[in-house]
Amino acid sequence: MALDLRKIIKAYDVRGLVPEEFSPEVARAIGTAFARVVVLPEATGDARPAVVVGRDMRDSGPGLVDAFAAGLTAEGVDVIRIGLCSTDGLYHASGVLGVPGAMFTASHNPAEYNGIKLCRSGARPVGEATGLAEVREAAQAFLDDGAAGGSPMSDGGTAQVTDRDMLNDYAAFLRDLVDLSGVRPLKVVVDAGNGMAGLTVPAVLGTGGGLPELPLDLVPMYFELDGTFPNHEANPLEPANLLDLQTAVVANGADIGLAFDGDADRCFVIDEKGVPVSPSAITVLVGLREVEKEKAEGRTPTVIHNLITSRAVPDLLSAAGAEVVRTRVGHSFIKAQMASNEAVFGGEHSAHYYFRDFFFADTGMLAAMHVLAALGTQSHPMSELSEMYEPYVSSGEINSRVADAAAATDRVLDAYRLAYPEIDVDTLDGVTVSNWDGHPQWWFNLRASNTEPLLRLNVEAADQDIMEKVRDDVLSLVRDSEGRPPGDDPDEAGTGATG
Repeated sequence: MALDLRKIIKAYDVRGLVPEEFSPEVARAIGTAFARVVVLPEATGDARPAVVVGRDMRDSGPGLVDAFAAGLTAEGVDVIRIGLCSTDGLYHASGVLGVPGAMFTASHNPAEYNGIKLCRSGARPVGEATGLAEVREAAQAFLDDGAAGGSPMSDGGTAQVTDRDMLNDYAAFLRDLVDLSGVRPLKVVVDAGNGMAGLTVPAVLGTGGGLPELPLDLVPMYFELDGTFPNHEANPLEPANLLDLQTAVVANGADIGLAFDGDADRCFVIDEKGVPVSPSAITVLVGLREVEKEKAEGRTPTVIHNLITSRAVPDLLSAAGAEVVRTRVGHSFIKAQMASNEAVFGGEHSAHYYFRDFFFADTGMLAAMHVLAALGTQSHPMSELSEMYEPYVSSGEINSRVADAAAATDRVLDAYRLAYPEIDVDTLDGVTVSNWDGHPQWWFNLRASNTEPLLRLNVEAADQDIMEKVRDDVLSLVRDSEGRPPGDDPDEAGTGATG
């Protein structure tokens, strides 16, 4: 019996163990399905349809790319291989070439994984609601039939596979969007995590892409491309993976540190004191730059943020004159909102940043350039700059393993509705409970994982004591099947959620 592709083709992309779950046979079936479901139906004109394909540094990448390309060419679709690249490098290629794309990466997952991020022409997303479910069904049918492709829909004999280097074009494209030539000299430590930033940072921020030198003193960490990740996981969302960079920033007397994930589409920022800057603060910082540029051109700016970002995001950006739109967590949702609202910028709590000028797609490198521009065009250190955009205190995301996520959520809602009759509750994504218009100010969101028996909690409040009290109350209710009302403990101080 063929593998059940629902195990590896989820809401946003393909991700699985190689070769047990994601083998060349599966890659070819997905290539064939992608041709039939997305590429050929969208083909226009007399030119043969094409797909641009890139990959990260994982050892399994070349074989999977070849198999995927075979599935495409059998259907009469040309393949443009751009080789090693970041995910935003693939989006750039899809955007400028005007063809669908496929990026072979498992992002921050361990070495034994690989996957594919698919997009339509112009870097438009392919998610479960926008074609990925149909791709999965078609690929499953090919595997179940024992032939990854069956009879071609077109004459595949004339389709071609060509190689093209897009790295320098990608670097020049980004340099045109943010001019860093006039910033004050900055020492920048960059942790590439042995991922694709080791290729892209020298090209964009250095002279590796054939571009003029910038006033940046780059201190590289783990720039060697190595899909086994010998130094640490390429997942900056985990605090442990930032420790080396935090130490290096302070030791080098650097102005700023930048950490990228494995496929370099996310960027995290460390200030000169070695302290991480929240992605929400970066969303405000970059958003304000894009808002001012949009207003200067006589347009009303729209900015997108997901519901887990700090309340500082809508507060500060709307005060600056932006129309702010709140969306669910997940890049397919935010990309759809970006396009439908013609939004100039979008940010997520996970350090994905989206730009209208970059095909409404996410790019960690462009966000990093905006941060460097903001830092380098004024005299204050990064810690003072970011402090203006972090007025509240957040818990970060906390996961709880529960037997029944719905029952645990109901327990929390019942307790808080009893204790706070005036709270706001919405269900855009999980449940968000807010006392932001009351006193003390706090809100929290509980979301069930789509793949594991987990509840994800995010809390934000006006100060540390309030945040900790709400956090602990909610976790007690989530993890205690008996539950108790918020603050129903006479030994605890009456601050925070019970205040």
